[in-house]
Amino acid sequence: MAFTAVLFGLVSAVTWGAGDFSGGMAVKRTNPYGVVISAHVMSLVLMAALALVFGEPIPPFSDWLWGGAAGLCGGIGLALLYRALATRQMSVAAPVSALVAASLPVFVSAVSDGLPRLVTLAGFGLALTAVWLISGGIGIELKVSHLYLPVIAGLTFGAFFIFLHYGSSTSIFWTLAATRITSISGLLVYCLITGEDWIPTRDSWGWIALSSVLDAAGNTFYALSARMGRMDVAAVLGSLYPGSTVLLAWFILKERISRVQTVGILIALAAIVLITL
Repeated sequence: MAFTAVLFGLVSAVTWGAGDFSGGMAVKRTNPYGVVISAHVMSLVLMAALALVFGEPIPPFSDWLWGGAAGLCGGIGLALLYRALATRQMSVAAPVSALVAASLPVFVSAVSDGLPRLVTLAGFGLALTAVWLISGGIGIELKVSHLYLPVIAGLTFGAFFIFLHYGSSTSIFWTLAATRITSISGLLVYCLITGEDWIPTRDSWGWIALSSVLDAAGNTFYALSARMGRMDVAAVLGSLYPGSTVLLAWFILKERISRVQTVGILIALAAIVLITL
């Protein structure tokens, strides 16, 4: 397995997890939709600026469509996940959506590129188990009525992984800009239709800006990892982001890490070793 592709996949997990932590800190001060929309506006400007600085070629129209589809799926997934969390399905929504999101690119990559080596598949199995444990999936009571929102959210997040990969063959920053255009538009329309508040408070802007930069970095490193290696490896490694969030909450907020989460983190480390072999 290409070391650089694996490294970029791990960096995407770290930055995505840190971005989620920053976004969570912002949500404590304001509404979640304002956090996401504002962060995506900032990252849209950042991605366009980086594309110009690095002189990226303007991608073909098909790549803009792939990027737009990725952004739309990401926005829909966030809306569905927030609704699931708001209806007291947090213990189900987090692990189920993360597991489905990681599994879908694995299936698509197996069909398009063939199965990876057995040792890599074993690493995938351990990584998905780790995601479940770190996200608090152990011991939850799974009811069909509680599954449909997290499953659909996971499918849309998985589609984000896939569409972003297919749209970043020519350029990365322009494609990421396309994801932001559709995600911002989609979430704004959703908030206007449902009447959700989307104007953030002043004291949340610092955390919003930090989450924007970190999330944009996670997307960039995921796209680079998928381009240099296999999409399924990049997606599975990137899906380990809850570990970064949990560790930051422990280090900064002094939140307790449960034994189950500790086991999940150790299993994640073992998974990384297998995938790297």
